[in-house]
Amino acid sequence: MNQRSASSIPVAGSAPAPALRGWPLFRLGFRPFYLGAALLACVSVPLWVAVFLGHAHTAFALPALLWHGHEMVFGFAAGVIIGFLLTGVRAWTGLETPRGPLLAALAVLWLAARLAALTGPYALFAVLDFALLPVVAVLLLRILVKAGNRRNIPLLSLLLLMAAANAVFHLSVMGVLAVPAARPLYAGLALILMVISVMAGRVVPVFTRNVTPGLKNSVPRPLEWSVLAATALALAAWVCGAPAGLVGLLCALAAVLHALRLAMWKPQVTLTRPILWILHGAYAWLPIGFALLAAAQAGWVAEALAVHAFAVGAVGGLIIGMITRTARGHTGRPLKTSWGETLAYALVLAAAVVRVLLPAAVPAVYTQALLLASGLWGLAFLIYLLIYVPWLTQTRLDGKDG
Repeated sequence: MNQRSASSIPVAGSAPAPALRGWPLFRLGFRPFYLGAALLACVSVPLWVAVFLGHAHTAFALPALLWHGHEMVFGFAAGVIIGFLLTGVRAWTGLETPRGPLLAALAVLWLAARLAALTGPYALFAVLDFALLPVVAVLLLRILVKAGNRRNIPLLSLLLLMAAANAVFHLSVMGVLAVPAARPLYAGLALILMVISVMAGRVVPVFTRNVTPGLKNSVPRPLEWSVLAATALALAAWVCGAPAGLVGLLCALAAVLHALRLAMWKPQVTLTRPILWILHGAYAWLPIGFALLAAAQAGWVAEALAVHAFAVGAVGGLIIGMITRTARGHTGRPLKTSWGETLAYALVLAAAVVRVLLPAAVPAVYTQALLLASGLWGLAFLIYLLIYVPWLTQTRLDGKDG
């Protein structure tokens, strides 16, 4: 694997690229879903903070706090995952994934659910919101089976498990299931963190080695398996509401193992390469998040700090890194960031510091921290939109399809 995105590696025996046709925005899945997710991130977090602090009033279809958590997991993060998989499966199989009217319909379904969350009625929101993940899973499964690509079929389990968590969320809000609505949100976040733990281990050290001749940053296999096992056990115990002592112990172990893994990747060699240091910097929020979650079990900090370390630092940081890296690769551009993209990376990581570490150190500035963090986050994704809207709505630089 080289410095290019894994999803852009040519596949042996791939069919010739089809002739250009249709509006560029709907030629490949990353285009509408990356833009939609970035717009949601840019608008929804400042809106949520304004509502939370009483500066705005919006009649959400569900309680405002649940709307915020749900839209970040099942709107923002899920939208990016869908866009990535719709793009990746095409590269992995050489077969066409949804494009044109079908891709537009999927994007409209995602957008309709986001709007229904703001306007209601709740039943309409629940139906629209639930439908997308299983529909995309079925569409991609048919392509992978047709191509005989069984290796990547397990990735679709993420979509189905997230769909299951989303269904539990909606049934909880509607009073059908006697489950705290926050639990399925935690489950959705945990699934994303688990996938991050697996995928980061595969690509981050390789990307780092490819641009650093002679670097040795491989992690021994026993440690790799230990990291993943500890992560899975800690997240499962947390989501299922296991005894606090057990959750705390498992989270502390996961924090130590993730920190050791990151150190072995040699992040210090990436300081002059923003497209790489954002991956290392975002990953660093995994051990921080697990350490805070362990501390929360002892009552030393609020659990929300750990949740936002995961959501803003790890998930947000890796997403901004991925939607720049893969979008550059799939629009025929070099994997080298401009100052604007580098600034967006820094703003997301700064938002995590302000949202998580500042209130932990100085609780009295919580309100100010919320305002500043939401501004930094929103500005980061606004910068993404300003740079990438022209790129993702136009044909690739090299004139190829996709």
